[in-house]
Amino acid sequence: MTRAFIISAVLALQSSLATAAEPDAAIQGVIDTLILPWAGDAVLTEAINAQNVTTADYNEARILELDQVWRAEVGTGGSDLVDSVLTSTAADFLRSQVVSSDGALTEIFIMDQHGLNVAASNPTSDYWQGDEAKFQKTYSVGPDAVHVSEIEFDESSQSYQAQVSITLTDSNGAPIGALTVGINAELIM
Repeated sequence: MTRAFIISAVLALQSSLATAAEPDAAIQGVIDTLILPWAGDAVLTEAINAQNVTTADYNEARILELDQVWRAEVGTGGSDLVDSVLTSTAADFLRSQVVSSDGALTEIFIMDQHGLNVAASNPTSDYWQGDEAKFQKTYSVGPDAVHVSEIEFDESSQSYQAQVSITLTDSNGAPIGALTVGINAELIM
């Protein structure tokens, strides 16, 4: 993809992102051109499916405990939990999508059925996304759900961005998790 194409696609979002409502044609165009071509890649769905097996029996107490561990250890180096999210094949794949976007994408992460991080291009501020709109307005809503945030400063990516989140599905179309992609706001302001 050329930088000019990416910039024109992202610029099409400018008026739409301010409302953070249902995606309109411009947002859908960005989703279709910058996200969907790789969003269903097997490396991502396999990682989510594997984690869904591991976390199937997690209750709220376990989820909150892991979120606290993440918050205490992110940025310190050498944490098994943080490393599992940032050093996997799926994380490498997500980083390659950020790099190939020529600055249009600031971060990407995928979540399991509970909203727990599975893989991320760079560290997130918390491990559990399940209490946030990016997860609640996608995975819980169904296979075609899309959520677009307002433009905000994101601590984890250290940039102004809008986040586009979508539900990820298995080969039968059943929701298995969610994907969040940060879009560089400097390109759309």
